[in-house]
Amino acid sequence: MKKMKDEKLFRLIRDYLTVYLPEQKYCSQNTVKSYRETLNILLDYITKEKKIPLERVTFSLLNHLMITDFLDWLEKERKCSISTRNHRLSCIRSFFKYAGNMDPVLLACRNDLQKIPLKKNTKSKVVEFMSEKALKAVFAQPDTETKNGIRDLFFMILMYDTAARNMELLDFKVKDFSVNAKTPCVYLTGKGRKKRVVPVMQKTVEHFQKYKGIFHGTQEYDPDQYLFYTTRHGSKQQMSDDNVARFMNNYGLSAKAICNEVPVKVHPHMLRRTRAMHLYRGGMPLPLLSEWLGHENLETTLIYAYADTEMKRKAIQKATGTNNPLNDENIQACWEDNEELIRKLYGLK
Repeated sequence: MKKMKDEKLFRLIRDYLTVYLPEQKYCSQNTVKSYRETLNILLDYITKEKKIPLERVTFSLLNHLMITDFLDWLEKERKCSISTRNHRLSCIRSFFKYAGNMDPVLLACRNDLQKIPLKKNTKSKVVEFMSEKALKAVFAQPDTETKNGIRDLFFMILMYDTAARNMELLDFKVKDFSVNAKTPCVYLTGKGRKKRVVPVMQKTVEHFQKYKGIFHGTQEYDPDQYLFYTTRHGSKQQMSDDNVARFMNNYGLSAKAICNEVPVKVHPHMLRRTRAMHLYRGGMPLPLLSEWLGHENLETTLIYAYADTEMKRKAIQKATGTNNPLNDENIQACWEDNEELIRKLYGLK
């Protein structure tokens, strides 16, 4: 094996991922996975796109020019969103901050990356969510005569009812569903291992009881078992996010054929956003919605207020009384029957 040109780089990467993040910062497995994935994608880019052998990668090579090229490649070639680009940059900066703290000589490398700004997203805030009609169409797709159909339907119902993140449900254990309390609820573990309690509807409890009887029978009951699992080679394993994305997309496609309100692509996070938007439209205050969703700050939740043009329209209608001139049918628009004015307004004259 060839000797590493900068062994310190890879030693610090190892310590960062295996010691600092999980044991010192107490980051969740999903957070560590995200940081590891970012560094792997970066190294893959350098070795495959830049044709630089892995053993030749050094701290000095990872300067702001290289990282900027990498971020542009993410956007242009991998078609990543601006938010994903910014997330990757934040992960890389976090590692370099750690490296600088461990070795002051590397502070210059950390400072060099500060030259790269987070990219502004000029797109307006758009929240993709489903109407109640579209949601019913999607929920009608699983074949509940099969075990997988029962599982898929319950997964989607539970995700919608709790507005949980995909990984929060995949990490969910049987014991995290409480049906004996006065108010049935679930215990979710979100980002940063923060736990929150979310009440669930009685109908969701009924689906849970049916699902548990089939997938977690008396003989094989284990409260610490993942609620949703797949069986491989006779052993139960945590269900993957790819599996969830696959069956939701398939149900979305079949539902689209019978209901044109169903979005072109249905994905797990859409159910969370759909529930959030329905709750917001139902009158849930933003601070409570923020807590329900497990957001760290209210700013993240404000996207639902920004995005809901329908609520704004209804509020404007309600605030605009019947005597308001805007509601006077006898008032004609100033451009009616005025072709010359229309042309001037639209730059045609």
